Amino acid sequence: MSTVVPARPAAVTPSSQTQWKQRLEAGRAAIRAAFEAQPSPTALFRKHGALIDGLLREIWREHELPASLALVAVGGYGRGQLFPHSDIDLLILLGQPADHALEEKLQRLIGSWWDIGLETGHSVRTIAQCVDIALQDISAQTNMLEPRFLAGNRALYKQFIGETLKALDALAFMQAKRLEQRQRHARHEETNLEPNVKESAGGLRDLHHILWVARAGGFGKSWHDLARRGVITDAESRDIQRHERLLHLLRIRLHYLAGRREDRLIFDVQSALARQFGLANREHRLASEQLMQRYYRSAKAVSQIDDIVRENLRSRLTGTRNAKLLPLDDSCGAHFGIRNEVLAIRDDDVYEKHPQAILETFLLLQKYPEIKGIGANTLRALWRARKRMGSAYRNQALHREQFLNILRGPARVMRELRRMNQLGILGAYLPAFGNIAGQMQHDLYHVYTVDEHILRVIRNLRRFAVAELVHEFPLCSRLMSDFGKPEVLYLAALFHDIAKGRGGDHSTLGKADAARFCKAHGLSAEDGALVEWLVEQHLMMSATAQKQDLSDPDVIQAFAAKVQTERRLIALYLLTVADIRGTSPKVWNAWKGKLLEDLFLMTQRRLAGQSLSPENSQRTRQDEARALLRLYAIADEAIDQFWGKLDTAYFLRHEPQEIAWHTRTLYYRPRPEVPVIKARPSRAGEGLQVMVYAPDQEELFARICGFFESIRYNIQEARIYTAPYRYALDTFQVQDPDNANVDYRDLTAYIEHELGERLRLKAPLPPLTRPRLNRQLRHFPISPEVNIQKDERGTYQVLSIIAGDRPGLLSRIARIFVAYGINLHTAKINTLGARAEDTFLITGDALTDPKTVVRMENELIETLKV
Repeated sequence: MSTVVPARPAAVTPSSQTQWKQRLEAGRAAIRAAFEAQPSPTALFRKHGALIDGLLREIWREHELPASLALVAVGGYGRGQLFPHSDIDLLILLGQPADHALEEKLQRLIGSWWDIGLETGHSVRTIAQCVDIALQDISAQTNMLEPRFLAGNRALYKQFIGETLKALDALAFMQAKRLEQRQRHARHEETNLEPNVKESAGGLRDLHHILWVARAGGFGKSWHDLARRGVITDAESRDIQRHERLLHLLRIRLHYLAGRREDRLIFDVQSALARQFGLANREHRLASEQLMQRYYRSAKAVSQIDDIVRENLRSRLTGTRNAKLLPLDDSCGAHFGIRNEVLAIRDDDVYEKHPQAILETFLLLQKYPEIKGIGANTLRALWRARKRMGSAYRNQALHREQFLNILRGPARVMRELRRMNQLGILGAYLPAFGNIAGQMQHDLYHVYTVDEHILRVIRNLRRFAVAELVHEFPLCSRLMSDFGKPEVLYLAALFHDIAKGRGGDHSTLGKADAARFCKAHGLSAEDGALVEWLVEQHLMMSATAQKQDLSDPDVIQAFAAKVQTERRLIALYLLTVADIRGTSPKVWNAWKGKLLEDLFLMTQRRLAGQSLSPENSQRTRQDEARALLRLYAIADEAIDQFWGKLDTAYFLRHEPQEIAWHTRTLYYRPRPEVPVIKARPSRAGEGLQVMVYAPDQEELFARICGFFESIRYNIQEARIYTAPYRYALDTFQVQDPDNANVDYRDLTAYIEHELGERLRLKAPLPPLTRPRLNRQLRHFPISPEVNIQKDERGTYQVLSIIAGDRPGLLSRIARIFVAYGINLHTAKINTLGARAEDTFLITGDALTDPKTVVRMENELIETLKV
């Protein structure tokens, strides 16, 4: 049997149970007090292990179990690293399968553990069962790899050790653990800002991984053993122990702060943890950001050491450590060779004697796809060499050319940049990049550290150039294939956020960094100017597309005047798409993509000399809409009769597809007594487009917002139009943020009926409820910003709002519009993670009185506060 269900013991007296429970609680309290007075993970593990060992042995004796059994600590407890709220992993070894009487005894034993507060993860097996399950389950095999005898039959325990080790295939174990590690890293890849100190890449589990493989291969059980056997150096042993201590401290403090097992550096505790580490807020850096950067840098070092040790152990286990070094048939590879399919240096001091070989390493890996990695000695030498890449190294023309050649490579650019970042080479060559390595961004928008975000932007740009991925973003792929010198885009991506965290405008500071780089590296004046412009203006296109009215020819004209050339436009479009997609898996959506594509195409036409005058635009849209309507056999007279009731503003604000949709729905009922609601799948590819046509009424926008919030749909954009005959014709783009595969047929029918009923009945607006905030917004709130100013033509007032996003936000804004008699014409809803950046075109008598405007702004700020 593998597990026994706990039952209350009968043989043990209640007084014993009480005493054990009191000893456990008092002992743990004393251990915590000692740790808080002098934080030492080693001391905590020793004291906690001794406390639990003593209690388990005493309880074992009290239950008078047969002498043929053995109690064994396994897992982290067996390793001697028992954290405050970790499970206590135990194995009860049987000499032979248990009979009914023994099962009852074991039930009482396990019940005693739980009754006194010991949360055990236990199994009950014979040695044969242990061997069988170890052969089938790599996790179970790993758990039994670090056993420690506690009580009972020591001879049985020794037999267990012998049998399990005999069944262990070290090479197969290493390969299985490597696959398991990759899967674990993939599971935690998107938790970049709330990493798991145990499971994420560079966490404690990666350190355990090294020791497990080393133990399986017979190379030792500790860092000291590995150093003595030459698997790692003494310096690496010291580094590992330093990083391990930080991870231990973090995990211990996480358990104590949460009062339970919590291994994630969640936002809720980051600030408190930072204070416990003696960190304080600085002018441009929160204490939590400083702590997290310290963690990320340790995690990177752990990952690097893991790569070195894994490759070293692999070569030893496969017997290829001393395999012949095969020469590279390459003039650039004089200092390298291939051993066991990985790149290896000919001499350990190659990088000291020949500094040009540092970047040459990555050029060779780009050039030869058959090379599967870097050998252990080469990794170790590269890790040391990064410290030699000072200003003298960076000023060498050869090294500068090598770096540019990596960016110009036809393939594997991203892979080598990521490898360079992991090794610290990228940060050494570009110190400004090294400064943002591991730097958090508490802007509720980016879910990655700055360096990881930058690398993902370059990755997205590279994907545009891969023919097999053309289906993802066809326009981007076409533009990228025709774009000469793609390294210009990669450099713009490399520098666009490189000045984050310095204070000041990161775009302006990054432009200065980019200018120095381009000049030093000999880029042409044209290419350098493009890189600088892209870095400085990398936010312009997304801001225009998501905050301004793209149906306004003046908006397109103003944007085209800033861009000036088609090459700039193409470069900015590609960088913008890659940038937004590199912030978070949840920020990009089809609607954002459509807005950017529309802005790109309209600006491209304007730069080509096509007129965007309102007269031409209205006539063009009417002609295209009329052509579509003829497919439905609608007579021109009926179309003209309906359109004659509308004004120029309507035609400029809507696309031909929308005009045709509205017309064929409404031409035969221009003044219906009940609201007309129609919904259809959005042309953007995700979500729905919903049309609302009804006699104009107060609180209309508030009622519509309340409805969509009640079904948990996000409004992406609202085009509000009131016809001269006082009918509202509003169009909404809405999307379900959680379910992209909904049945739109049922949903459209539901929306058309339910929203129509709400507007027909004109029921009073329900009271606003206090919204539930996400954890990041709760701990890192955004101070609301509200700004009202006239547009350039003086037609509308532009209300810009920045606030933390949460359910009911639009309803709150809409109710203030009602209270102040504000007319809404267009709403651009831009959600960036947990950050809302919304723009409204409004009019109203209240906006003519400065005092009323100030009062309204203050009320909006109070409403938007978290």
